[in-house]
Amino acid sequence: MTARSRDRRVYLSSHPVLFALLAATRRRPALRLGSTVLVHDQEAFRTALTRVPLDRTAAGTTGGAAGELAGAGALFDQQGAEHRDSRRATATLLGAAGVAKLRPTWTRLLDDRLPVLATGGAVDLVPLAAEIAGATAAELLELDVDPVELATAARVAAAAAARAHLPGVGRWRAGRSAAAAADRLIGLVAPGRPADAGRNVMLAVAAVNTTVAALPRAVAWACDDDLWENAGRALADELMRVTAPTPLLPRVAAGDATVGGCPVRSGDRLLLIARHAAEAHRAGPEPDHPQPARTAQLVFGAGSHFCPGAGLARAQLADLLAALAPYRPVVARARADRRAALPGWRSLTIRGTAPGARIPLDQAAPLQQGTP
Repeated sequence: MTARSRDRRVYLSSHPVLFALLAATRRRPALRLGSTVLVHDQEAFRTALTRVPLDRTAAGTTGGAAGELAGAGALFDQQGAEHRDSRRATATLLGAAGVAKLRPTWTRLLDDRLPVLATGGAVDLVPLAAEIAGATAAELLELDVDPVELATAARVAAAAAARAHLPGVGRWRAGRSAAAAADRLIGLVAPGRPADAGRNVMLAVAAVNTTVAALPRAVAWACDDDLWENAGRALADELMRVTAPTPLLPRVAAGDATVGGCPVRSGDRLLLIARHAAEAHRAGPEPDHPQPARTAQLVFGAGSHFCPGAGLARAQLADLLAALAPYRPVVARARADRRAALPGWRSLTIRGTAPGARIPLDQAAPLQQGTP
């Protein structure tokens, strides 16, 4: 199985109709379907995020979901100076120094969990990615909680919120489930601290769900294309671009504009296709000849909507690839997750094929710092 055909399964399993629609319309920079505008082109994507006024609290958007999960005050639903101040504080928390401080959290887990591959053993990367994500989020937010419990709560809350926005007779029930899941997560990340609930919930949800979607998909691609000779920061950046963990960004316009030659009216829903803007559907990972940073970074957004956790995501993936490379793993079993908030694997089991000594990551040379 090719890397691209395997990765396509995560889309076809979770959102087959939407994936088919996006594939059929991707040759158009932007296309209106009723009150929804699909945005595929790079420049149109940038324009939508940097020049179009956006409603941060509209239902069905990231900000709207943030408000439903954690109430007002989350990073994604703020406006003006409040939004800028929160982003600046988060960017500092997740900057180079912050990532370096967090790095031992996941390298210890990799050093503990991966040596079984040296004897031809197997590792399911999905629960490992969840534990990494939960431990990192707990350390980031200074929480004394079980990492697996935190990761599970964040994944359930995100999946429930996503289902609550789908049309159908079960939407009311899904809404109740989403509310209950949000309460459980708030109890973990902000016990007795309601002022911290919004920020902590959204940082936990974003960190956990992106990590659990991104790491296994990227490793599966590296296995199927046998990219282990190229393991490093450049490969991590290219795999992040190609797999695009958050493949589309739902937004709502708060004013009139033109995107990719398509008129946009206030109240129109925008579906910004990050994977197409980043050329993920056309160009596979080429660490020796990577796509320009201006293109690759689009999987993390643009302008004031650029994800402050991009550096953390890339560092975790680079460390995971470096840790796996000596074992030259292959995919033994893969099962797509049909209910997750982001396209991903429910289980991805890899098996080592090349026994060899491994340098613990905390003794390895530090990663070169690239573009965040």
